[in-house]
Amino acid sequence: MNKLFVAPLAGLAMLAAPAMAQDDVGKLQVKLLGTYVAPDGEITDVRTDIVGLPAATQTESSDNFVPTLAIEYFVTPNFSVETICCMTQHDVDATAGLPGAELVSDAKLIPATLTAKYHVDLGGVKPYAGIGATYFWWVDSEPGAGTVPLGVTRTTLSDEFGLVLQGGADIAIGTSGLGVTFDAKRYFVDTTARWYADNTLAIETEHKLDPWVISAGLSYRF
Repeated sequence: MNKLFVAPLAGLAMLAAPAMAQDDVGKLQVKLLGTYVAPDGEITDVRTDIVGLPAATQTESSDNFVPTLAIEYFVTPNFSVETICCMTQHDVDATAGLPGAELVSDAKLIPATLTAKYHVDLGGVKPYAGIGATYFWWVDSEPGAGTVPLGVTRTTLSDEFGLVLQGGADIAIGTSGLGVTFDAKRYFVDTTARWYADNTLAIETEHKLDPWVISAGLSYRF
């Protein structure tokens, strides 16, 4: 992953080197990003199982690529707070025990996130590191195609709080406030998945999500 981003970042940094610092442009920065979301999804615990899952059953979540809007406020030239707005969609498939079986379909997630960031001013290039909190809000999920023949009628994923680590860089294009940005976040958050047959809880499992969220796009500070 590092090799994919180091070369473009270095090239843009060279182009931006003559640019002046943007501290006088403004305190608000808006970013329009393309974001790649890569969650884990593995089972860490089986709490309820009345259907007799194979002992080796394991799962993974699908990746997703989505547009993202980020809004950032600079409290000082070196310190800011940022929030993002996006919705991602994922399936959960079995990788062992029931290989290839779709267990959860079209699970839609809003990862409400707030981070505090510290920026290092290197002229036109401003690398940063951040830490914050997230709330994973699942707004919808459907039983996977592999569970419907077993009588599953409803699937839910629990909303959870978690931790976020962040790093990246903003690179100025001239002195108008326009720039490009590269950002990487690692979330640490779990969820509880439940499968119901009518009103009966058939399966309940704990899952590690811990997604990598990699973004790149344009920024404008004013």
